[in-house]
Amino acid sequence: MKASQFLISTQKEAPADAEVASHKLMMRAGMIKKLGAGIYTYMPMGLRVIRKVEAIVREEMDRAGAVELTMPVVQPAELWQESGRFQAYGPELLRIKDRHERDFIVQPTSEECITDIGRQELRSYKQLPRNLYQIQTKFRDERRPRFGLMRGREFTMKDAYSFDRDLDGAKRSYQQMAKAYRAIFDRFGLRYRAVAADSGAIGGDVSQEFQVIAATGEDAIVYSQGSEYAANMEKAEALAPAAPRPGPARAMEKTPTPGKSTCEDVAQLLSVPLQTTVKSLVLATERLNEQGEIVETLVWLLLIRGDHDMNEVKVSKVAGLNKGFRFATAAEIVDHFGAEPGYLGPIGTHKPVKVVVDREVAVMADWICGANEEDFHLTGVNWGRDLPEPDLVADIRNVVEGDLSPDGQGRLSIERGIEIGHIFVLGTKYSEAMDATFLDEDGKPKLFQMGCYGIGITRLPAAAIEQNHDERGIIWPDALAPFTVVVCPIGMDRSAEVKAAAEKLYGELAAAGVDVILDDRGERPGAMFADWELIGVPHRVVISERGLKEGQFEYQHRRDAAATKVAASEALGFVKGRLKA
Repeated sequence: MKASQFLISTQKEAPADAEVASHKLMMRAGMIKKLGAGIYTYMPMGLRVIRKVEAIVREEMDRAGAVELTMPVVQPAELWQESGRFQAYGPELLRIKDRHERDFIVQPTSEECITDIGRQELRSYKQLPRNLYQIQTKFRDERRPRFGLMRGREFTMKDAYSFDRDLDGAKRSYQQMAKAYRAIFDRFGLRYRAVAADSGAIGGDVSQEFQVIAATGEDAIVYSQGSEYAANMEKAEALAPAAPRPGPARAMEKTPTPGKSTCEDVAQLLSVPLQTTVKSLVLATERLNEQGEIVETLVWLLLIRGDHDMNEVKVSKVAGLNKGFRFATAAEIVDHFGAEPGYLGPIGTHKPVKVVVDREVAVMADWICGANEEDFHLTGVNWGRDLPEPDLVADIRNVVEGDLSPDGQGRLSIERGIEIGHIFVLGTKYSEAMDATFLDEDGKPKLFQMGCYGIGITRLPAAAIEQNHDERGIIWPDALAPFTVVVCPIGMDRSAEVKAAAEKLYGELAAAGVDVILDDRGERPGAMFADWELIGVPHRVVISERGLKEGQFEYQHRRDAAATKVAASEALGFVKGRLKA
C-alpha cells in the first residue's frame, strides 16, 4: 500500500470529550470518527486493525473446532420473550417496532437466536458437541457511553455458543474455549489475566473474564501473590476472620457526634481507627401480586465495617435479596429508623428491619454505629450483650489489598483491567426456557447443556492502546498494527535515487508477505515521522540521500530511543529478522 492511495487523516489535537488515551489517540490517528454518542465510523486505518483482530480470532476459533455463521442484528422479540429477557434485560436492550407494530430488538448478544437454531438443527446426540460462532455488530443502549470504543453503544463482538449432551461435556467445551482464548490473546502480544467472574445478565454458574492489564481499566482485578488465584472484584471472596470475636471491653454509650454523619468523620472526632466503626446501608425489596401491584415492602439493614465498601453483586446473591432490591427512599428510612442517613444503626429501630451482617462485622467487639438519632452514635456496641447475635451473616463487601487469598495461599493484590473476553457455562438456562431439546441415546428428549464465549473485537484495539502508548502516540504490537512496516523516504519527490531505493525495498517487503506501507506523500521528515509515531506502526525504515551515499538505511522500532544504521543491501533481511524476533 502507498500512502498517497490511502486515507491518512491525523490530527494534532484530540476532541474535548476524549477522556482516556485510547480514545484520544484513535481519534488523533484518524482511526475512528464519532457519528453520535457511543457510535463511531471505523476509518480505513482503524478498520485494518479490526480486521487483523478478526483474522486471529477466526483462525483460533476454527482451530478449536468452532464453525462460523452470522445471525441477524435485528431479532424478533418473541424469542426474547420466551427466554424472559425481553423485560429482564433492562434499558440497555434496544427495543423497536416495525411498520406493523411488531416488537423487535437490536441484538446485544444472541443466546436466544442460537438456542432457536440449536432446537431446529441439532436433533440427535450424534450431532453433539457443537460450537457455533459469529463476528457481528451488537448494540447496547448504554446510559453513559464513554471512552471511545471501550464503552460504545454499537460495537463488534465475536460470540460463540456450545451445545453438549451433559454438564461434563459443557465443561469440556468451556475448557477448550478457555485454551483457545489464551492462544488468541497470546498472539496479540498483550499482558492479560484470566480471572473468575460473575455471570451477570448472561446467566450460568461458571464464568471467567480475560482482562488486559491497564491503569485506566474500569474493572478491579484481584489476584493472590502466592498462588494462581485471580478473580474480578465482584467475584472475589472476602474470607471470614479466623480469630474468634473478642469479649466486650467497654460499656455501650450514647455519644454526641454533632454534624458527623460519615464513619470517617466520626472516627476522626472520637480519635479511633476507622476499622472500629460500622456503616449502615438500607435496602428495600418489594413483593408484587399477579397484577404487578406492590403488596409488601421489606426494609433491610446491611452492616459493613466503616473502611469497607458494599459489593452489590454479592448482596444480590443473599437469600431474600436475590430477586431484586433497591436502595430505600428517605421516607422509608425515617419511617423505620426515626433518623436521617448518617446516624442509623441496628439498635432502637422504630419498625422491624431484616439485618444482614458482613462476616467481618460479625466478629467485631466494642464497635461504633449510629444511634438512630441525629448527631448521636453508639460506642462500645457488642453482639450478644447489646443486641442479639446476627441471624444472617454473609460476604457482602469488596476485598481490599492485603486480604487473605480465598484459596488460603498468600495475600491479595489489586490492579486495574479492561475486559476483552468472557466465557460462561450456561447450563440449561436458555434450553429450558425455550424448550430446546435433542434425542439422547435412549430415544428420550433431553435439554442441551450450553456455553457462551465472547470477545470484544472493537474494544480490543482500544485496550491494546491503553497498555501500549507514549507521549508521541500508539505503540502497536506487530499482530495488531494497521501496517507492520513503514518505509519513509526523505525527499522522494526530489531524488530519483531515493525514490528508486524506496520503491525497491517496498516491493521486496511486499513480495515477502510483509504488511508494508510506503509514505510517498512528499511530507517533510518531521511531519512524516510524527504521523507514523502517532499511528503507531512498529517498524520504520528511513531512506535519505545522505544515507544512500554511505550505502545505509536507518531502521527504528517504535520503542527504540534511536535509529540503527543498516547496510542498504542487507535491509530486507534485517527487517525480516526483526519481524521474526
